[in-house]
Amino acid sequence: MLTTNEVAQVFDTILSSPGMNEAVRIDLRISRKNVLLLNHIIERGLSLKGDEGSLNLFAAASGDTLEELKTLASDCLQKAGLVELSEKLAQLSSAGKK
Repeated sequence: MLTTNEVAQVFDTILSSPGMNEAVRIDLRISRKNVLLLNHIIERGLSLKGDEGSLNLFAAASGDTLEELKTLASDCLQKAGLVELSEKLAQLSSAGKK
């Protein structure tokens, strides 16, 4: 079994391997439902970055990379016309936790 430090080193190695910073073009057509889900997954993963109890790929990523992910999630919502709906769902979710 790998220790937390060893897992972090593996993630860091993967993220720093040659070609990982190269931009790729992805022509993607997905449903609005999946855009909402993808945005939620990205936001949830980013919120877990500081969680000491779980080591994930987000924790090994640089600040610039995380900002790019936030921008990607935001752009997807914008292009799908779901920004307002996403905000309202976030409000409902936070109200439900109280």
